[in-house]
Amino acid sequence: MSTNALWWLTLALGLVVCLIAVALLQIFYRKVRRIEAGSAAIWETGKQVARNTATTWMLHQTTVRLDAFTEEALKHDAFLDEALAQAGDEG
Repeated sequence: MSTNALWWLTLALGLVVCLIAVALLQIFYRKVRRIEAGSAAIWETGKQVARNTATTWMLHQTTVRLDAFTEEALKHDAFLDEALAQAGDEG
């Protein structure tokens, strides 16, 4: 085999190696972009969860105040029942 033939063979093999490297890098790039898009979606979902659960610590206080409100509403109901009963006795 001549020197020129060896050079052409070497150049052809180098071109094949470069094309394979470009193809593999392109596949890697697509995978990285897909992972990046997925992680961005997870980040956005995490921020939404954080916004939706930011005030859950107040739920205990809400139940305490709701109990107090219910107690007060029952007092008003009893008062109105008594007032209606007295009005019915007078009528």
